[in-house]
Amino acid sequence: MYSFIICFLILVASYFIYGKIVEKVAGTDDTRETPAYRLQDGIDYIPMSKIKNFLVHFLNIAGLGPIFGAIQGALFGPAAFLWIVFGTIFIGCVHDFFSGFMSMREDGLTMPSIVSKYLGSGLRKFVTVLMIITGILVAATFAKGAADLIANLTHIPVIICITVIFIYFLIATVFPVDKIMGKVYPIFGALLLIMAVLMTGGLLLNPSYSIPEFTTQGMYLTDKSIFPYLFVTIACGAISGFHASQSPIIARCIENENDTRPVFFGAMVLEGLVALCWAAIAMAFFHGQPQLAAIYGAAPAVAVNEMATVLVGPVGLILTIIGVVICPITTGDTALRSARITIVDEFNINNEKIISRLKLALPLFLISFGLTFVDFSLIWRYFAWSQLIVATIVLFAASAYLMKKKKQYIIALAPAAVCTLIAVGYILQAPEGLNLPQMISNIIAVIATVIITAVFVKRYKK
Repeated sequence: MYSFIICFLILVASYFIYGKIVEKVAGTDDTRETPAYRLQDGIDYIPMSKIKNFLVHFLNIAGLGPIFGAIQGALFGPAAFLWIVFGTIFIGCVHDFFSGFMSMREDGLTMPSIVSKYLGSGLRKFVTVLMIITGILVAATFAKGAADLIANLTHIPVIICITVIFIYFLIATVFPVDKIMGKVYPIFGALLLIMAVLMTGGLLLNPSYSIPEFTTQGMYLTDKSIFPYLFVTIACGAISGFHASQSPIIARCIENENDTRPVFFGAMVLEGLVALCWAAIAMAFFHGQPQLAAIYGAAPAVAVNEMATVLVGPVGLILTIIGVVICPITTGDTALRSARITIVDEFNINNEKIISRLKLALPLFLISFGLTFVDFSLIWRYFAWSQLIVATIVLFAASAYLMKKKKQYIIALAPAAVCTLIAVGYILQAPEGLNLPQMISNIIAVIATVIITAVFVKRYKK
């Protein structure tokens, strides 16, 4: 328990300490007019309050990510705590802050345009395709996870559940940002947080369960190596390029630049806390038992339902429905929304009329729907892989931005290098990659990271 509490307190403190450092380096200015006012259009550019932006963004980036990823990452034992804490603080929070801040400074542009401006146009089409693919994969993954649980609870066929979810996706994707997201999502975001708090409280107050310490033996329940598999398994709870696709949605609604740290850095800290809680719950609940290993690589929705029911009693069912059904569904629709606005920005399409937005959303909807019939674990691994590449590129773009502004760019370059190491290592070593031996892939990953980082500094520091 002590390891968990220490990690929890470090995460909370990071918002007040490292968050202020990042904010100072970026140079927020509360006198600048934000795009929410300057470009207000009643569809995507709409001023919203700080607390509403925070809760909407938290729900957009959270959903199933810090729950499912943390549960699967629990197989690696308490090492998962360290990755969640330090990954969140020094990589995830920096990534989320600058993806939101740069978008806000560039009139709410999506990441392909940001990357094109600071890294060159050569990467623009690649990032555009990757962002759209990531949005589609997120919608498919989260819809499938929610549908599996609904089917398990109600015995309604999964195909019917998925169909209903995607009908909602299509509606929510084309409506103005304040009509559904601005009104309902803050409530769901708060409920997702309450769920994690109650579940953790139920765990701590139950003497039958104990959270393992860093010194605990026998908690490593997978044949996968910590590097790179742990770092890819727990994605949204530490670093996720998917967040960069969500940042422009809220960057277009920020009322004041001083809201950047609470909204973007703060939401990522909160997601890290949620992931930390769920990793602890999974480790304690399935401590040393084969059930935890059994859910690795499969949809862990049923495991979430079991844990919630046992730890919180009858309330657990309600919490499960809210946390693992409603919240990921709302994240899925914002994933398709971000894919839509990325296409709009890339091809300069007028989407003022709802029929125009519908034409853009429908193909995305159909592709994502089709992917729900693919094995969940395979979708999850490709999602984790693609979002990590996006995060790496965004962090390099943030480094170039800080270089251009004569700022301390190391706070973005260091995490960019770490993400490069993880991404290259995973591509070389994973079965869905090149499947090279661990030692060879790790050596190549280190060499490639050093070369890429050195070339980047030499080119962009000029």
